[in-house]
Order: sequence, then structure tokens, then C-alpha cells
Amino acid sequence: MKNIAFIINPISGSKETQSAKRKLPKLIMQTIDPEQWLPNIVYTEYAGHATELAYQYTRMGFDAVVAVGGDGTVNEVARGLVKGYSIPGTGVRTAMGILPMGSGNGFARHLGIPVRAQKAIEMLNHAEPISVDYGLANGKLFVSTCGTGFDAVIADHFAGSNKRGFSTYLRNIIKDIFTYTPQTYHIVGDGLDLTHRAFLITFANANQWGYEAMIAPKASIQDGKMDIMLMSSHAILGSASLALRLFAGNIDDSYFMDTVRAREVTLEREEEAPFHIDGDPVEMEKDIHIRIVEDGLRVLAEKRF
Repeated sequence: MKNIAFIINPISGSKETQSAKRKLPKLIMQTIDPEQWLPNIVYTEYAGHATELAYQYTRMGFDAVVAVGGDGTVNEVARGLVKGYSIPGTGVRTAMGILPMGSGNGFARHLGIPVRAQKAIEMLNHAEPISVDYGLANGKLFVSTCGTGFDAVIADHFAGSNKRGFSTYLRNIIKDIFTYTPQTYHIVGDGLDLTHRAFLITFANANQWGYEAMIAPKASIQDGKMDIMLMSSHAILGSASLALRLFAGNIDDSYFMDTVRAREVTLEREEEAPFHIDGDPVEMEKDIHIRIVEDGLRVLAEKRF
């Protein structure tokens, strides 16, 4: 019997998702394999609480901690686990599971975790822990993507919206796309020395922002590198085709996109501007050091036979 904790963020996602979370403890107890897992269920009460709880469960030697929410909740839990990994002498490597019950659910989608709660719980019954990479941007952890430019502006506006969901995300894009002014960026490190005037720059560990919007279709969470996606400052001219390619999984083939790969770079910006970590806006210095930590996190994924 293994100990597993479910950390539920009650306010992530849409109103329908929030309502479903109130019934989730019963569904977990009905679906989780009682011969394999001994579940502990807790709700977060404030921002950062999931990090504290995940760290505590790691110190207690739990085999798995499940983030129940969106990419922000996944990020918080990952931070707690990584902090717990550094406890001297324990050797504990608690694995992270995910029940994707947020808005975009990008990291879960990359891993192929079902977005239906019951299916995701069932997957935990036959999952296996695998080692994956995570990233650091000026010391701030990200599991999926971080970036600056237009997507960071949208993340900032989305965070301030009263309503969640894809429709709200799309409305923010339509509202801002024709007024946004691109910046010139300098990327240096790992053999790169690039100056690029860009509509946005995404540093991708995983392949998508969420909602199956695959900004970095070939990104891998197990290659020790990030895919740096640079969208041309003229992207507005091809916005329709870029949108189609984004969801078709071939945006990297677009004339308006450049892709480079690296383990560690520094992004130099003209001025301080919005920056996002896993879709959440964060305050960040003008220059940002970004690197990948190889095999730094354990996650529960579909068992491979």
C-alpha cells in the first residue's frame, strides 16, 4: 500500500469545474485502487498553499502527490516536491500526479493525462513514475513554458478576468492583437547569440500553452533542452494561418516562426515587460536567465508495457 495525497485547488478552472471539485473526494474514494493506494485529500486555502502542502507530504515520505487544478496548481505542487527532494539524507523522490481540472491544463495534456476526472484517477491506478525535466527562469520554476511578449500580455489580462475558460482567453487575444507593439530581444548562451524583433518568445519544456495550443510541437520533457520559439514581429500578417497551425501541431513549420534549442540562455530585453511562468503573470527583471534542470522532477504517467 502506497500513500498518495490529492491537493485540490477549489478555485481553478470554470464554475462547472469548481462545482465538480466539491464532489471529487467521493469520486476519488470510489475510483482509486484501495489495494494499491491509501489516499489523503486536502483543499488549498490560499496562493502558495499547494507548495507548502506538497513539501510537507514529501517530508512525510508520501509516494505521490496529485495536483488537482490547472497549470498554476501543477507548478505550485512541483515547487514543493523539488524543494522536498533537496532534504539531506532522505532520498525521497515523491512523484507528482495530475488531475487536470483547471483552464488550459497544458502539462497534463502533454503527458496524455485524460481531462475527465474519473479517467485521470483510473490512470493513476496503472501509472508509473518517470523522470522529466523542469525549467528555471531567474530561479522561478516552470514545468511547461515561460515567455515574454504577446502571450505574456494575454496571461496578464487573463489572470485579471472574472471568467475563466477558452472563450475568455480568445477574447483577450482578439482585443489586444492589433495594438500590441513587439520588442527587440537578445538571446545569448549555449552557442547562441541572437538578436530578434519578436511578437513573442516562448521557452518551452513541454509542447503547449494549454487547450492543445501547441506552441512547440517537437518539445520534449525528457531531452534536457528547451525549445525556444520566436514568433516574428510581422506575425499579425499571418495570424489566421498561425492560429490554424497552432492547433494543428505544425506552427514550427510557419514562415513566421523560428526555433532554436538550448539548455541554458540569458534573455536580454529592451525594458521590463510582462512575463509568464506556466501561463501565470510574474514580476521579472529586465534580463532573465533561463535553464533546464534535466530529470529534476518525478511524475506519474501512463504505464508503458
